[in-house]
Amino acid sequence: MTDPTAKPPRVLVTGSAGFIGFHTASRLLQAGATVLGVDNFSDYYDVALKEARNDMLSNHLNFRVARISIEDQPALAAAWTEFQPDVVIHLAAQAGVRFSIEQPASYIGANLVGTFNLLELARHHPVRHFLAASTSSVYGANTDMPFDETQRTATPMSLYAATKGATELMGHSYAHLFRTPMTFFRFFTVYGPWGRPDMALFKFTRAILAGEPIDVYNNGAMVRDFTFIDDLAESIVRLIDAVPGGVPVEGDSLSPAAPFRIVNIGAGRPTPLMDYIGAAEKALGRTAIKNFLPMQAGDVPATEASSDLLRRLTGYAPSTTPEEGVAAFVRWYLEHYRS
Repeated sequence: MTDPTAKPPRVLVTGSAGFIGFHTASRLLQAGATVLGVDNFSDYYDVALKEARNDMLSNHLNFRVARISIEDQPALAAAWTEFQPDVVIHLAAQAGVRFSIEQPASYIGANLVGTFNLLELARHHPVRHFLAASTSSVYGANTDMPFDETQRTATPMSLYAATKGATELMGHSYAHLFRTPMTFFRFFTVYGPWGRPDMALFKFTRAILAGEPIDVYNNGAMVRDFTFIDDLAESIVRLIDAVPGGVPVEGDSLSPAAPFRIVNIGAGRPTPLMDYIGAAEKALGRTAIKNFLPMQAGDVPATEASSDLLRRLTGYAPSTTPEEGVAAFVRWYLEHYRS
């Protein structure tokens, strides 16, 4: 959406009441797009938070929401055909590495069946560009960092990672067979205002304010490529115009057999977990009580993104520092919960 003379697209955003979906839909509306949000408002976490996000989106005349599940093929097909999207941004998923150990079946339904339903609709009702969320977790046991999009991803460490990797493969097959241009982006530890209550920064902030201990896994010896939500949403919106096909750019992941591409969305700035916690302590003006624990099953000790391809395709890469981003989250948290 970088051409000011182009007609604003009609964009279907799945997971619009979720953390990333809300911010992406907001950025699209700001750019003049017409947006149909699709969300089932599941109770995986506080539904009131999802309703508050949706209320903000609903203040825009160019937004409406379909309260349906992507696993419900007839309802999804009806919403799609009525709206007739030009672009699809598929962000709905069952997220969480640790939860996938406890409730694996929910990942099969939301991540595999739901994505299949969307791919089938794109097959029968072609769109200009189909974009979908994957995750840095697909890099699995790989320790060759920074992770780039051409590396092997056949060693997932959790069912969550396995299902997201499978959606990439499903997307490639549909792009090859039906020539639907597809971009799958791999997210790296996204955080920021309106985040999910099951995410680390949310938990840290709530516990520190309550004077309760925070769980610090792998005894704090963790490194993550933290990506601020505004940077992520901007990257997604810019990728709409980077339609796969034609001549590859340097270091491209463009498939030789399909209009299909993988793109990392990460800052390329690995940060030790203890520094991230320190940023939360600074923003809150309090010291955390730390409960050091061993590595959790399914986790990896470090992630780091190469953002070179994203920059070449869009001229943009995430730049918000963890100190800036954590402070922004804390300001939102204190305001939203009136702490």
